[in-house]
Amino acid sequence: MAPRAMITGRQRPSGASMRYVLCTMGSAGDVFPMIGLGVGLKARGHAVWLMTNPYFQRRIEAEGLGFLPIGTAADFEAAMDDPRLWDARRGFEYVVESGMLPGLPATYDALDAFDPLDTVLVASGLMFGARVAQEARGFRLATVHLQPSMLRSVYETACYPGLPVGPRTPRWLKRLAFAGIDRFLIDRLIAPELNAFRRRLGLAEPVVSVFGRWMHSPDLVVAPFPGWFAAPQPDWPAATRLTGFARYDADDGAGLDAGLDAFLAEGAAPLAFTAGSAMRQGRDFFRAAVDACERLGQRGLLLSGHPEQLPALPATVHAVRYAPFSAVFPRCAAVVHHGGIGTAAQALAAGVPQLVTPMAHDQPDNAARLARLGVAASLPFAKVSGVAFATTLASLLARPGLAERCAEVARRVDFDAGLVRALDEIEALARR
Repeated sequence: MAPRAMITGRQRPSGASMRYVLCTMGSAGDVFPMIGLGVGLKARGHAVWLMTNPYFQRRIEAEGLGFLPIGTAADFEAAMDDPRLWDARRGFEYVVESGMLPGLPATYDALDAFDPLDTVLVASGLMFGARVAQEARGFRLATVHLQPSMLRSVYETACYPGLPVGPRTPRWLKRLAFAGIDRFLIDRLIAPELNAFRRRLGLAEPVVSVFGRWMHSPDLVVAPFPGWFAAPQPDWPAATRLTGFARYDADDGAGLDAGLDAFLAEGAAPLAFTAGSAMRQGRDFFRAAVDACERLGQRGLLLSGHPEQLPALPATVHAVRYAPFSAVFPRCAAVVHHGGIGTAAQALAAGVPQLVTPMAHDQPDNAARLARLGVAASLPFAKVSGVAFATTLASLLARPGLAERCAEVARRVDFDAGLVRALDEIEALARR
Protein backbone atom coordinates (compact mmCIF):
# COMPACT_ATOMS: atom_id res chain seq x y z
CA MET A 1 0.00 0.00 0.00
CA ALA A 2 1.22 3.50 -0.76
CA PRO A 3 2.22 5.95 1.97
CA ARG A 4 -0.78 7.67 3.53
CA ALA A 5 0.19 11.09 2.13
CA MET A 6 0.04 9.68 -1.41
CA ILE A 7 -3.24 7.81 -1.24
CA THR A 8 -5.37 10.52 0.34
CA GLY A 9 -4.94 12.91 -2.56
CA ARG A 10 -6.27 15.87 -0.61
CA GLN A 11 -7.39 16.47 2.95
CA ARG A 12 -10.91 17.60 3.78
CA PRO A 13 -11.37 20.05 6.63
CA SER A 14 -12.68 18.45 9.79
CA GLY A 15 -15.91 20.42 9.57
CA ALA A 16 -16.75 18.61 6.33
CA SER A 17 -16.26 15.14 7.78
CA MET A 18 -18.85 12.43 7.29
CA ARG A 19 -19.54 8.99 8.62
CA TYR A 20 -18.95 6.07 6.29
CA VAL A 21 -19.98 2.46 6.81
CA LEU A 22 -18.21 0.03 4.48
CA CYS A 23 -19.88 -3.37 4.13
CA THR A 24 -18.49 -6.51 2.55
CA MET A 25 -18.33 -10.28 2.78
CA GLY A 26 -15.92 -12.92 1.56
CA SER A 27 -12.21 -13.64 1.77
CA ALA A 28 -9.21 -11.33 2.12
CA GLY A 29 -9.50 -10.56 -1.59
CA ASP A 30 -12.92 -9.01 -0.88
CA VAL A 31 -12.16 -7.42 2.49
CA PHE A 32 -8.70 -5.93 1.95
CA PRO A 33 -9.83 -3.52 -0.80
CA MET A 34 -12.50 -2.19 1.57
CA ILE A 35 -9.89 -1.73 4.28
CA GLY A 36 -7.86 0.29 1.78
CA LEU A 37 -10.86 2.52 1.06
CA GLY A 38 -11.52 2.87 4.77
CA VAL A 39 -7.94 3.88 5.50
CA GLY A 40 -8.13 6.47 2.73
CA LEU A 41 -11.42 7.92 3.99
CA LYS A 42 -10.12 8.05 7.55
CA ALA A 43 -7.01 9.91 6.37
CA ARG A 44 -9.32 12.48 4.79
CA GLY A 45 -10.86 13.21 8.17
CA HIS A 46 -13.93 10.98 8.18
CA ALA A 47 -15.24 8.50 10.75
CA VAL A 48 -15.20 5.04 9.22
CA TRP A 49 -16.62 1.66 10.20
CA LEU A 50 -16.15 -1.60 8.33
CA MET A 51 -18.86 -4.23 8.59
CA THR A 52 -17.72 -7.78 7.82
CA ASN A 53 -16.91 -11.09 9.45
CA PRO A 54 -14.99 -10.98 12.78
CA TYR A 55 -12.24 -13.08 11.19
CA PHE A 56 -10.83 -9.75 9.96
CA GLN A 57 -11.52 -7.70 13.07
CA ARG A 58 -7.93 -7.43 14.30
CA ARG A 59 -6.63 -6.23 10.92
CA ILE A 60 -9.43 -3.65 10.62
CA GLU A 61 -8.98 -2.25 14.12
CA ALA A 62 -5.20 -2.15 13.65
CA GLU A 63 -5.85 0.45 10.94
CA GLY A 64 -7.89 2.58 13.36
CA LEU A 65 -11.23 1.78 11.75
CA GLY A 66 -14.42 0.99 13.62
CA PHE A 67 -15.62 -2.59 13.33
CA LEU A 68 -19.16 -3.97 12.97
CA PRO A 69 -19.52 -7.78 13.04
CA ILE A 70 -21.60 -9.85 10.65
CA GLY A 71 -21.71 -13.53 11.51
CA THR A 72 -18.95 -15.25 13.47
CA ALA A 73 -15.39 -16.28 12.81
CA ALA A 74 -16.60 -19.88 13.04
CA ASP A 75 -19.00 -19.16 10.16
CA PHE A 76 -16.07 -17.90 8.08
CA GLU A 77 -13.92 -20.94 8.86
CA ALA A 78 -16.76 -23.30 7.97
CA ALA A 79 -17.36 -21.55 4.64
CA MET A 80 -13.68 -21.60 3.70
CA ASP A 81 -13.46 -25.31 4.57
CA ASP A 82 -16.42 -26.23 2.37
CA PRO A 83 -15.33 -27.45 -1.10
CA ARG A 84 -18.66 -26.26 -2.56
CA LEU A 85 -17.28 -22.72 -2.38
CA TRP A 86 -15.06 -23.39 -5.39
CA ASP A 87 -17.38 -25.64 -7.36
CA ALA A 88 -18.15 -24.06 -10.74
CA ARG A 89 -21.71 -25.46 -10.67
CA ARG A 90 -22.62 -25.21 -6.99
CA GLY A 91 -20.44 -22.33 -5.81
CA PHE A 92 -22.93 -19.55 -6.47
CA GLU A 93 -25.79 -21.33 -4.71
CA TYR A 94 -23.52 -22.00 -1.75
CA VAL A 95 -22.53 -18.32 -1.45
CA VAL A 96 -26.19 -17.29 -1.61
CA GLU A 97 -27.30 -19.72 1.08
CA SER A 98 -24.31 -19.35 3.40
CA GLY A 99 -23.53 -15.65 3.03
CA MET A 100 -25.81 -13.35 1.06
CA LEU A 101 -29.20 -14.26 2.53
CA PRO A 102 -28.09 -14.83 6.15
CA GLY A 103 -26.32 -11.46 6.06
CA LEU A 104 -29.36 -9.55 4.80
CA PRO A 105 -31.24 -8.91 8.07
CA ALA A 106 -28.05 -8.64 10.13
CA THR A 107 -26.64 -5.93 7.86
CA TYR A 108 -29.87 -3.99 7.77
CA ASP A 109 -30.32 -4.14 11.55
CA ALA A 110 -26.73 -3.05 12.24
CA LEU A 111 -27.32 0.12 10.24
CA ASP A 112 -30.07 1.22 12.66
CA ALA A 113 -27.33 2.90 14.71
CA PHE A 114 -26.57 5.34 11.86
CA ASP A 115 -28.40 8.40 10.57
CA PRO A 116 -28.88 8.56 6.78
CA LEU A 117 -28.39 12.33 6.93
CA ASP A 118 -24.74 12.12 7.92
CA THR A 119 -23.80 8.57 6.90
CA VAL A 120 -22.84 7.17 3.49
CA LEU A 121 -22.81 3.44 2.82
CA VAL A 122 -20.11 1.84 0.67
CA ALA A 123 -20.97 -1.79 0.06
CA SER A 124 -20.27 -4.83 -2.03
CA GLY A 125 -23.15 -5.64 -4.33
CA LEU A 126 -23.62 -8.88 -2.39
CA MET A 127 -24.46 -7.00 0.82
CA PHE A 128 -28.18 -6.83 0.17
CA GLY A 129 -28.90 -5.29 3.58
CA ALA A 130 -27.16 -2.08 2.54
CA ARG A 131 -29.18 -1.84 -0.67
CA VAL A 132 -32.43 -2.38 1.25
CA ALA A 133 -31.36 0.28 3.77
CA GLN A 134 -30.96 2.68 0.85
CA GLU A 135 -34.49 1.90 -0.34
CA ALA A 136 -36.20 1.90 3.05
CA ARG A 137 -34.28 4.58 4.96
CA GLY A 138 -32.78 6.82 2.29
CA PHE A 139 -29.07 6.18 2.80
CA ARG A 140 -26.72 7.29 0.06
CA LEU A 141 -25.04 4.13 -1.21
CA ALA A 142 -22.01 3.44 -3.35
CA THR A 143 -22.01 -0.12 -4.68
CA VAL A 144 -18.48 -1.46 -5.14
CA HIS A 145 -17.90 -4.14 -7.78
CA LEU A 146 -14.29 -5.30 -7.62
CA GLN A 147 -14.71 -7.53 -10.66
CA PRO A 148 -15.92 -6.65 -14.17
CA SER A 149 -18.02 -9.81 -14.25
CA MET A 150 -20.42 -8.24 -11.74
CA LEU A 151 -21.51 -5.85 -14.50
CA ARG A 152 -23.60 -7.61 -17.11
CA SER A 153 -23.54 -6.66 -20.76
CA VAL A 154 -24.94 -8.04 -23.99
CA TYR A 155 -22.17 -6.20 -25.87
CA GLU A 156 -18.81 -7.36 -24.52
CA THR A 157 -20.11 -10.12 -22.27
CA ALA A 158 -18.05 -11.41 -19.38
CA CYS A 159 -17.04 -15.06 -19.23
CA TYR A 160 -19.48 -16.81 -16.87
CA PRO A 161 -19.14 -20.48 -15.93
CA GLY A 162 -21.89 -22.44 -17.63
CA LEU A 163 -23.10 -19.58 -19.85
CA PRO A 164 -22.54 -20.66 -23.50
CA VAL A 165 -22.20 -17.25 -25.15
CA GLY A 166 -19.32 -15.81 -27.13
CA PRO A 167 -18.34 -12.75 -29.15
CA ARG A 168 -20.50 -13.88 -32.09
CA THR A 169 -23.62 -14.64 -30.03
CA PRO A 170 -26.43 -12.24 -31.05
CA ARG A 171 -27.43 -9.71 -28.41
CA TRP A 172 -31.04 -10.87 -28.41
CA LEU A 173 -29.87 -14.36 -27.54
CA LYS A 174 -27.67 -13.03 -24.74
CA ARG A 175 -30.65 -11.12 -23.32
CA LEU A 176 -32.68 -14.31 -23.45
CA ALA A 177 -29.89 -16.22 -21.71
CA PHE A 178 -29.63 -13.66 -18.91
CA ALA A 179 -33.42 -13.66 -18.48
CA GLY A 180 -33.35 -17.42 -18.16
CA ILE A 181 -30.52 -17.33 -15.61
CA ASP A 182 -32.44 -14.78 -13.57
CA ARG A 183 -35.74 -16.64 -13.66
CA PHE A 184 -34.51 -20.17 -13.11
CA LEU A 185 -31.41 -19.64 -10.96
CA ILE A 186 -30.57 -16.27 -9.41
CA ASP A 187 -34.02 -14.85 -8.70
CA ARG A 188 -35.31 -18.28 -7.75
CA LEU A 189 -32.62 -18.51 -5.06
CA ILE A 190 -32.71 -14.93 -3.81
CA ALA A 191 -35.92 -13.07 -4.64
CA PRO A 192 -38.44 -14.89 -2.39
CA GLU A 193 -36.53 -14.22 0.83
CA LEU A 194 -35.35 -10.78 -0.29
CA ASN A 195 -38.85 -9.62 -1.25
CA ALA A 196 -40.40 -11.05 1.92
CA PHE A 197 -37.90 -9.02 3.97
CA ARG A 198 -38.59 -5.88 1.93
CA ARG A 199 -42.38 -6.30 2.33
CA ARG A 200 -41.98 -6.30 6.10
CA LEU A 201 -40.37 -2.86 5.72
CA GLY A 202 -43.21 -1.54 3.54
CA LEU A 203 -41.41 -1.97 0.21
CA ALA A 204 -44.25 -3.52 -1.70
CA GLU A 205 -42.88 -3.57 -5.25
CA PRO A 206 -41.03 -6.88 -5.69
CA VAL A 207 -37.47 -7.06 -6.95
CA VAL A 208 -37.00 -8.68 -10.35
CA SER A 209 -33.55 -9.35 -11.83
CA VAL A 210 -31.57 -9.07 -8.61
CA PHE A 211 -28.18 -9.24 -10.31
CA GLY A 212 -29.20 -7.65 -13.58
CA ARG A 213 -30.60 -4.40 -12.17
CA TRP A 214 -31.48 -4.19 -8.50
CA MET A 215 -28.13 -4.83 -6.81
CA HIS A 216 -26.50 -1.75 -8.41
CA SER A 217 -27.02 1.47 -6.46
CA PRO A 218 -28.61 4.21 -8.60
CA ASP A 219 -26.43 6.70 -6.68
CA LEU A 220 -22.98 5.40 -7.56
CA VAL A 221 -21.31 2.19 -8.72
CA VAL A 222 -17.56 2.18 -8.08
CA ALA A 223 -15.65 -0.17 -10.40
CA PRO A 224 -12.03 -0.21 -9.15
CA PHE A 225 -10.41 -1.37 -12.37
CA PRO A 226 -9.25 0.55 -15.47
CA GLY A 227 -10.97 0.77 -18.82
CA TRP A 228 -8.09 -0.96 -20.57
CA PHE A 229 -8.78 -4.03 -18.43
CA ALA A 230 -12.56 -3.93 -18.90
CA ALA A 231 -13.97 -1.28 -21.21
CA PRO A 232 -17.26 0.38 -20.13
CA GLN A 233 -20.26 -1.04 -21.93
CA PRO A 234 -23.39 0.83 -23.14
CA ASP A 235 -25.69 -1.24 -20.93
CA TRP A 236 -23.74 -0.96 -17.68
CA PRO A 237 -25.52 1.03 -14.93
CA ALA A 238 -25.43 4.75 -15.72
CA ALA A 239 -23.91 5.52 -12.33
CA THR A 240 -20.83 3.33 -12.97
CA ARG A 241 -17.45 5.02 -12.51
CA LEU A 242 -14.24 3.20 -13.38
CA THR A 243 -11.54 4.39 -11.00
CA GLY A 244 -8.59 2.11 -11.72
CA PHE A 245 -6.94 -0.62 -9.67
CA ALA A 246 -6.23 0.15 -6.01
CA ARG A 247 -4.21 -1.91 -3.56
CA TYR A 248 -4.04 -2.78 0.11
CA ASP A 249 -1.17 -4.96 1.32
CA ALA A 250 -1.54 -6.13 4.91
CA ASP A 251 1.57 -5.48 7.00
CA ASP A 252 2.73 -2.95 4.41
CA GLY A 253 6.07 -1.46 5.38
CA ALA A 254 7.09 -4.40 7.52
CA GLY A 255 9.17 -5.86 4.69
CA LEU A 256 9.82 -9.51 4.00
CA ASP A 257 10.85 -11.96 6.65
CA ALA A 258 14.56 -12.72 6.65
CA GLY A 259 14.17 -16.26 5.33
CA LEU A 260 12.13 -15.24 2.31
CA ASP A 261 14.34 -12.27 1.53
CA ALA A 262 17.42 -14.50 1.64
CA PHE A 263 15.78 -17.11 -0.59
CA LEU A 264 14.86 -14.51 -3.21
CA ALA A 265 18.36 -13.04 -3.16
CA GLU A 266 20.35 -16.24 -3.35
CA GLY A 267 19.39 -17.45 -6.81
CA ALA A 268 17.39 -16.99 -9.99
CA ALA A 269 13.92 -15.46 -9.77
CA PRO A 270 11.48 -18.20 -8.71
CA LEU A 271 8.07 -19.16 -10.00
CA ALA A 272 5.46 -17.98 -7.46
CA PHE A 273 2.36 -20.09 -6.76
CA THR A 274 -0.73 -18.99 -4.82
CA ALA A 275 -4.22 -20.50 -4.87
CA GLY A 276 -5.73 -17.57 -2.93
CA SER A 277 -6.14 -16.82 0.75
CA ALA A 278 -9.47 -18.67 0.90
CA MET A 279 -8.27 -21.90 -0.73
CA ARG A 280 -8.11 -24.78 1.71
CA GLN A 281 -8.37 -27.58 -0.83
CA GLY A 282 -5.10 -26.78 -2.58
CA ARG A 283 -3.03 -29.91 -1.93
CA ASP A 284 -3.04 -31.00 -5.57
CA PHE A 285 -2.25 -27.44 -6.70
CA PHE A 286 0.86 -27.15 -4.54
CA ARG A 287 1.98 -30.73 -5.21
CA ALA A 288 1.80 -29.93 -8.92
CA ALA A 289 3.71 -26.69 -8.31
CA VAL A 290 6.66 -28.49 -6.75
CA ASP A 291 6.61 -31.10 -9.50
CA ALA A 292 6.58 -28.41 -12.20
CA CYS A 293 9.52 -26.57 -10.65
CA GLU A 294 11.58 -29.75 -10.64
CA ARG A 295 10.61 -30.57 -14.24
CA LEU A 296 11.55 -27.08 -15.39
CA GLY A 297 14.69 -26.88 -13.26
CA GLN A 298 13.46 -23.63 -11.70
CA ARG A 299 13.13 -22.42 -8.15
CA GLY A 300 9.68 -22.03 -6.64
CA LEU A 301 7.89 -19.95 -4.02
CA LEU A 302 4.64 -21.25 -2.48
CA LEU A 303 2.34 -18.72 -0.80
CA SER A 304 -0.28 -20.37 1.40
CA GLY A 305 -1.77 -19.49 4.75
CA HIS A 306 -2.49 -23.17 5.29
CA PRO A 307 0.80 -25.08 5.42
CA GLU A 308 -1.01 -28.38 5.95
CA GLN A 309 -1.73 -28.26 2.20
CA LEU A 310 1.94 -28.26 1.25
CA PRO A 311 3.97 -31.34 0.30
CA ALA A 312 7.55 -31.99 1.36
CA LEU A 313 9.69 -29.30 -0.23
CA PRO A 314 13.06 -29.63 -1.94
CA ALA A 315 15.76 -27.06 -1.17
CA THR A 316 14.88 -25.18 -4.35
CA VAL A 317 11.31 -24.44 -3.23
CA HIS A 318 10.47 -22.07 -0.36
CA ALA A 319 7.08 -21.60 1.34
CA VAL A 320 5.60 -18.77 3.42
CA ARG A 321 2.23 -18.21 5.02
CA TYR A 322 2.04 -14.60 3.85
CA ALA A 323 4.11 -11.99 2.07
CA PRO A 324 3.02 -8.67 0.52
CA PHE A 325 2.56 -9.34 -3.16
CA SER A 326 3.87 -5.86 -3.98
CA ALA A 327 7.23 -6.83 -2.47
CA VAL A 328 7.39 -10.38 -3.82
CA PHE A 329 5.96 -10.48 -7.34
CA PRO A 330 8.52 -8.11 -8.92
CA ARG A 331 11.23 -10.56 -7.84
CA CYS A 332 9.57 -13.59 -9.48
CA ALA A 333 9.87 -15.04 -12.97
CA ALA A 334 6.11 -15.68 -13.23
CA VAL A 335 3.06 -15.89 -10.99
CA VAL A 336 0.72 -18.88 -11.04
CA HIS A 337 -2.58 -18.05 -9.34
CA HIS A 338 -6.30 -18.70 -9.10
CA GLY A 339 -7.52 -15.62 -10.96
CA GLY A 340 -8.55 -13.36 -8.09
CA ILE A 341 -8.80 -9.76 -9.28
CA GLY A 342 -6.47 -8.42 -6.58
CA THR A 343 -3.76 -10.99 -7.28
CA ALA A 344 -4.09 -10.35 -11.01
CA ALA A 345 -3.70 -6.60 -10.53
CA GLN A 346 -0.61 -7.05 -8.37
CA ALA A 347 0.98 -9.30 -10.98
CA LEU A 348 0.14 -6.81 -13.72
CA ALA A 349 1.82 -4.04 -11.73
CA ALA A 350 4.88 -6.23 -11.18
CA GLY A 351 5.23 -6.76 -14.93
CA VAL A 352 5.50 -10.55 -14.68
CA PRO A 353 3.82 -13.25 -16.79
CA GLN A 354 0.82 -15.01 -15.28
CA LEU A 355 -0.56 -18.51 -15.46
CA VAL A 356 -4.15 -18.49 -14.22
CA THR A 357 -5.97 -21.57 -12.93
CA PRO A 358 -9.61 -20.41 -12.65
CA MET A 359 -12.16 -22.38 -10.66
CA ALA A 360 -15.44 -20.46 -10.29
CA HIS A 361 -17.14 -17.09 -9.75
CA ASP A 362 -15.25 -14.19 -11.40
CA GLN A 363 -12.04 -16.14 -11.98
CA PRO A 364 -12.74 -17.44 -15.53
CA ASP A 365 -13.54 -13.91 -16.70
CA ASN A 366 -10.43 -12.42 -15.09
CA ALA A 367 -8.34 -15.16 -16.73
CA ALA A 368 -9.84 -14.41 -20.14
CA ARG A 369 -9.13 -10.68 -19.80
CA LEU A 370 -5.52 -11.31 -18.78
CA ALA A 371 -5.06 -13.61 -21.76
CA ARG A 372 -6.47 -10.96 -24.11
CA LEU A 373 -3.95 -8.48 -22.73
CA GLY A 374 -1.20 -10.83 -23.90
CA VAL A 375 0.39 -11.30 -20.47
CA ALA A 376 -1.10 -14.61 -19.35
CA ALA A 377 -2.06 -18.17 -20.16
CA SER A 378 -4.94 -20.07 -18.61
CA LEU A 379 -5.22 -23.64 -17.31
CA PRO A 380 -8.51 -24.81 -15.76
CA PHE A 381 -8.05 -25.78 -12.14
CA ALA A 382 -9.44 -29.24 -12.83
CA LYS A 383 -6.56 -29.89 -15.27
CA VAL A 384 -3.77 -28.83 -12.90
CA SER A 385 -0.86 -31.26 -12.70
CA GLY A 386 2.90 -31.04 -12.62
CA VAL A 387 3.13 -31.90 -16.30
CA ALA A 388 0.41 -29.40 -17.26
CA PHE A 389 2.02 -26.64 -15.20
CA ALA A 390 5.46 -27.30 -16.66
CA THR A 391 4.21 -27.52 -20.26
CA THR A 392 2.03 -24.41 -20.07
CA LEU A 393 4.65 -22.35 -18.25
CA ALA A 394 7.36 -23.34 -20.73
CA SER A 395 5.14 -22.29 -23.63
CA LEU A 396 4.14 -19.03 -21.93
CA LEU A 397 7.67 -17.99 -21.02
CA ALA A 398 8.93 -18.78 -24.52
CA ARG A 399 6.54 -16.34 -26.22
CA PRO A 400 8.39 -13.71 -28.27
CA GLY A 401 8.02 -10.22 -26.82
CA LEU A 402 6.37 -11.41 -23.59
CA ALA A 403 8.66 -9.46 -21.26
CA GLU A 404 8.14 -6.28 -23.28
CA ARG A 405 4.36 -6.73 -23.25
CA CYS A 406 4.28 -7.32 -19.48
CA ALA A 407 6.40 -4.21 -18.93
CA GLU A 408 4.14 -2.15 -21.18
CA VAL A 409 1.02 -3.17 -19.26
CA ALA A 410 2.74 -2.63 -15.90
CA ARG A 411 3.34 1.01 -16.78
CA ARG A 412 -0.42 1.51 -17.06
CA VAL A 413 -1.10 0.41 -13.46
CA ASP A 414 -1.25 3.29 -10.97
CA PHE A 415 -2.59 2.08 -7.64
CA ASP A 416 -2.27 5.48 -5.97
CA ALA A 417 -4.27 7.26 -8.66
CA GLY A 418 -6.90 4.52 -8.63
CA LEU A 419 -7.47 4.89 -4.92
CA VAL A 420 -7.62 8.67 -5.08
CA ARG A 421 -10.26 8.52 -7.84
CA ALA A 422 -12.35 6.03 -5.86
CA LEU A 423 -12.18 8.19 -2.74
CA ASP A 424 -13.08 11.31 -4.73
CA GLU A 425 -16.15 9.61 -6.20
CA ILE A 426 -17.30 8.39 -2.80
CA GLU A 427 -16.81 11.81 -1.23
CA ALA A 428 -18.68 13.44 -4.09
CA LEU A 429 -21.65 11.19 -3.33
CA ALA A 430 -21.63 12.46 0.26
CA ARG A 431 -21.95 16.05 -0.97
CA ARG A 432 -25.03 15.37 -3.09
